[in-house]
Amino acid sequence: MVERETMEFDVVIVGAGPAGLSAAIKLAQQAQEKQKELMICVVEKGSEVGAHILSGAVFETRALDELIPDWAQKGAPIKTAVKQDDIYWLNNESKSIKVPNIAVPKTFHNHGNYIVSMGNVCRWLAEQAEQLGIEIFPGFSAHSLIIEDDAVKGIITGDMGLDENGEQKEGYMPGMELRAKYTVFAEGCRGHLGKELISRFNLDADKSPQHYGLGFKEIWQVPPENHVEGTVVHSTGWPLTGDTNGGSFMYHSEDNQIVVGLIVDLNYSNPHLSPYDEFQQMKHHPVFKDVLKGGKRIAYGARAIAKGGLNSLPKMHFPGGILTGCDAGTLNFAKIKGNHTAMKSGMLAAEAIFEAIEKEAQYTDLTSYQEKFEASWLYEELYSSRNFGPALHKLGKLLGGAYNTLDQNFFGGKLPIQFKDNTPDHATLLPASSVDKIDYPKYDNEISFDKLSSVFLSNTNHEESQPCHLKLKNATIPVTVNLTDFDEPAQRYCPAGVYEIDNTEDAPKFVINSQNCVHCKTCDIKDPSQNITWVTPEGAGGPNYPNM
Repeated sequence: MVERETMEFDVVIVGAGPAGLSAAIKLAQQAQEKQKELMICVVEKGSEVGAHILSGAVFETRALDELIPDWAQKGAPIKTAVKQDDIYWLNNESKSIKVPNIAVPKTFHNHGNYIVSMGNVCRWLAEQAEQLGIEIFPGFSAHSLIIEDDAVKGIITGDMGLDENGEQKEGYMPGMELRAKYTVFAEGCRGHLGKELISRFNLDADKSPQHYGLGFKEIWQVPPENHVEGTVVHSTGWPLTGDTNGGSFMYHSEDNQIVVGLIVDLNYSNPHLSPYDEFQQMKHHPVFKDVLKGGKRIAYGARAIAKGGLNSLPKMHFPGGILTGCDAGTLNFAKIKGNHTAMKSGMLAAEAIFEAIEKEAQYTDLTSYQEKFEASWLYEELYSSRNFGPALHKLGKLLGGAYNTLDQNFFGGKLPIQFKDNTPDHATLLPASSVDKIDYPKYDNEISFDKLSSVFLSNTNHEESQPCHLKLKNATIPVTVNLTDFDEPAQRYCPAGVYEIDNTEDAPKFVINSQNCVHCKTCDIKDPSQNITWVTPEGAGGPNYPNM
């Protein structure tokens, strides 16, 4: 039995992203106002705050306006206002149609929003939190839950200094027990503790399964003549064909930098599809290539996003804790925005928790959170966009897009129709033998690049001798089932080259290059056998995004 140091807090928050930091700040603000002392701790698995943050991002300041009204005076890194919105339908590899505003859902209009690096915004939020006396521990992963008497009573941080067999190395340091009256889970999309909590407390009963997209992002330094600061471009169509949905983005941020990316819905059916290669191919369309040519790619990352919306939102409260932000799935897919909604969910969690602590309650099921949520603009937003994703899944790009434009622009998202998609993303793949293989063009190393050079730009690193954080429930399934039936799609859906089939020996062998993992969680989501479970590696492992 490992002896662990124990630290006691009023509130422990897992994850220093928009939801977690907003919850921490709101708690401290309330405590300050009531002259009450609160011990608040935030643990963050990244090497620093912001290291694992990846978001587009066009930022809506609504929640921040409530949390820190004088954010501009306090130097928030939110400066590039959106000046122009362009939407394109990409017909093929060279043709496109600029969509008139009347045919665009109003949720895609970005007047009043800002192009930001959410990594830098989170670093700034962490500074505000620390000024309020909040303790933030980067480099510490929340490895497991403390559940006693059927209530969450905190978390255990990951052990440091174990080898690949789980044996203690020199310098071994056991994880700590961080106990709290209440624990806020703000791990981001497909958080591994959030996933366990949803199962343990049956939080998704009577809900549609959560749906996901895989988002890619690159930052480019481009020639000044290719750059128009404040311009926001979105597109859909090519190269995504058939039942593969998604869309691209290109944002002209400050200092002649371009943010370009693609979101691929993970309910696609062709196991030969490679989301990474779809993104690299997309950049060759003139809409993007004409801006990127002559430039230099300086950053790369990938991350899954939860896009199921209100239909897939689990119950977010349970004895001793609350799920917030993308850990629950509060992203508004109709806007392709989840930062302001994550922040608001964290603020609502802080209100419910503070009320309970004032009543000297602990480890209770905070039912007041649901009441606060349903009375908030957050619920109103998610309700009005509840059909956005399911309509695209059920009706296709054209009819689904037409329905969404009608619903959002003329009925405010309140048409009395309910679309639901009850097929999980991992269950949509067709047998590999029944669909055509996809022949992707070669990378030109000017606009398109291979996976390994991309992973290099993500600054990803893990301690080499440590237990693999990509767990197989059955080590034989990748070859005996996934390879046989689906040509092992992990080789293609992973955006970092983690998974390979080695055919150099007598029998094919499934290889896991966990060192490459950028923590996108796609394998945990899309594996058709649900055989892969992502857990936290040793603290500080993973990507080190400078300003994503």
